[in-house]
Amino acid sequence: MKHVFHITVILLLFFASANNAEAQDSIPRTAHRLKNYTLKPSKASMYAAVLPGLGQIYSHKYWKVPFVYAGFGALGYSVAFNTSHYNRFMNAYRDFTDKNPATNSYIKVLQSVMDPKEYDPVLYPNSYTASNAAWAKEQLDNGVTYYRRYRDLSYIGIAAWYLVTILDANVDASLFDFDMGPDLKASIAPLTVTSTGPAPGISLSIIKNF
Repeated sequence: MKHVFHITVILLLFFASANNAEAQDSIPRTAHRLKNYTLKPSKASMYAAVLPGLGQIYSHKYWKVPFVYAGFGALGYSVAFNTSHYNRFMNAYRDFTDKNPATNSYIKVLQSVMDPKEYDPVLYPNSYTASNAAWAKEQLDNGVTYYRRYRDLSYIGIAAWYLVTILDANVDASLFDFDMGPDLKASIAPLTVTSTGPAPGISLSIIKNF
């Protein structure tokens, strides 16, 4: 399910670009809010941790909620898809290696690529070849490995997406009343770090013009 991970990466880039665009907004957003009204990043993170999307609602980014659940939906589908195929290949592999004629689920798995008469030593001992039997076993084992890998990556993706949604809510709350109007300017200057010895560095300063 590589396309599912591509979708997740696109959503990650979308969240990052959305936050960057809002941070560079030239209109002071505090002018559109009640005086002294601010949001707490810690509270936004807590809400997002308790219920995905709730942190975005708290940060007044309601339009992000569908994207939050789209990410979870895509990754959840990936888990279900890969788990289903992993179980299918695992059962087929077990049936092929147990030498029991009554267990032959592997035939359905391999029916589109080879006739069982060519690879099955249990059902067709007189027509199979050892090379085909080894090939069939390898294909089943490869299927088990492939779908197990993407199932596990999907679970990791869900955990990562969960953390991203919390971080996104935190950033939105932090930037809620951050003024990036035209009366701000940034300057970059060289800096020497001396805590552990002389080392070159860069200093970034943001100054508000009055």
